[in-house]
Amino acid sequence: MTAARDGERKAVPNTRARRAGRRGPRRHTRRDLAVLGVLLGIPILLDLALIWGPTLASVGLSFTTWDGVGDITWAGFKNYDNLFTTYPQFWPAVRHNLLWLVFLGVFAAPFGLLLAVLIDRGVRFSRFYQSTLYMPVVLSLAVVGFIAQLILSRDQGALNAVIGGRNPTDWLGDPGLNIWMVLLAACWRHTGYVMVLYLAGLKSVDPTLKEAAAIDGATERQTFFRVVLPTLRPVNVIVGVITVIESLRAFDIVYAVNKGRNGLELLSVLVTDNIIGEAGRIGFGSAIAVVLLLVSMGFIVTYLVQELRGEERR
Repeated sequence: MTAARDGERKAVPNTRARRAGRRGPRRHTRRDLAVLGVLLGIPILLDLALIWGPTLASVGLSFTTWDGVGDITWAGFKNYDNLFTTYPQFWPAVRHNLLWLVFLGVFAAPFGLLLAVLIDRGVRFSRFYQSTLYMPVVLSLAVVGFIAQLILSRDQGALNAVIGGRNPTDWLGDPGLNIWMVLLAACWRHTGYVMVLYLAGLKSVDPTLKEAAAIDGATERQTFFRVVLPTLRPVNVIVGVITVIESLRAFDIVYAVNKGRNGLELLSVLVTDNIIGEAGRIGFGSAIAVVLLLVSMGFIVTYLVQELRGEERR
């Protein structure tokens, strides 16, 4: 019996030694490398073909004159010079895009945060409110534009029918009013998206932080601004980037209302009108697309740099 036990004790270390030797770095087989190449290669090729390929092509075409059919002629910076100096719709479109950004950032994002805080407190019918407020996010901006037409149309709109009067207001035809009406419709959709993002962030806040602040005598307002809001920094960055992207890529809703004209000009609409519209000025439209790309990259890179600096400070 003693000899058998000694043999078992000797066998255990030998078995552990063999297992430890097998735990070394595993070498990839040819099959592993092939699967890894396919899983990484296909998305990279699609990204290069569908994103970076057209992007670089637009940058190159922005320095040329081409109608899509004839020969491509080198034009240098002529398209950019005409864009900044003689094209009458460019600067109004820039102002509208900036107005879109300010409106979504100042009104839609804070209102979405307010709704998220109210729902997070556990008000009655919170699930119903959450579903109702998020429902517009499921709709595309084109559908939101059609809904805006049904409500704000001059002759058959629901709003003028409720208000009444002999001289109905042209909410979508008046250049002084239509941009604000469209912005309200866009905020209606963007608020629900922001609300869901902040709800997810509020659910991840450690409740012990709120309890500690309450023990120290902080009010609900002080607890929110000094404890909860700083912990939502990652969500704030995400909301900021999404707001910038939404404001710069806005196209569907204004095109559905009046094809982005008569006070609703946007850079994305100008790109479409020049490249695939009747004008057929692909080089000039590419120059507008490059300007829109640079503006977008400027905002996004700024947010990323701030986020990286915040991570280093932590």
